[in-house]
Amino acid sequence: MRALFARYRVALYRWLLRLVDDGTLAEDLLSEVFLDVWRQADSFEGRSSVSTWLLAIARYKALSARRRRTDAQLDEATMSRVPDTVDDPEISLQKKDRAEALRRSLPRLSPEHREVIDLAYYHSKSVKEIAEIVGINEATVKTRMFYARKKLAESVSEWHKRNTASR
Repeated sequence: MRALFARYRVALYRWLLRLVDDGTLAEDLLSEVFLDVWRQADSFEGRSSVSTWLLAIARYKALSARRRRTDAQLDEATMSRVPDTVDDPEISLQKKDRAEALRRSLPRLSPEHREVIDLAYYHSKSVKEIAEIVGINEATVKTRMFYARKKLAESVSEWHKRNTASR
């Protein structure tokens, strides 16, 4: 259990934090996830990876907590702030602009679309794993990914047009 916690706690905490937008609540939910894992370890059937199983438990806990909180909103700002120190200044500026455009565009997505984008790109989950975590079929995951990418591309393009014109 100690090894499982050490390996997955940071990724699960970040996932929970993005879902509930409250650090204290995310920590509480993380504890609940691992308590459930401890209690239900024998229910793990191995049909999916351990990380998929943990993310599904965490998602359920976060959604339950969000239903109890009417003021909860997803905060996607932290997802796009990964600095690249190896690039030259021009590339860094371009990446910063793109990251800012994505950061401002992600909240325009529906919660369902943000969720699949987060799992796919920030947790490297496959369509099958996303379907298991979210509890929908794979075709629905693909459809949500398609529309989420389309909406992101439109939003990023609009953001670039507005900011290029104002410079």
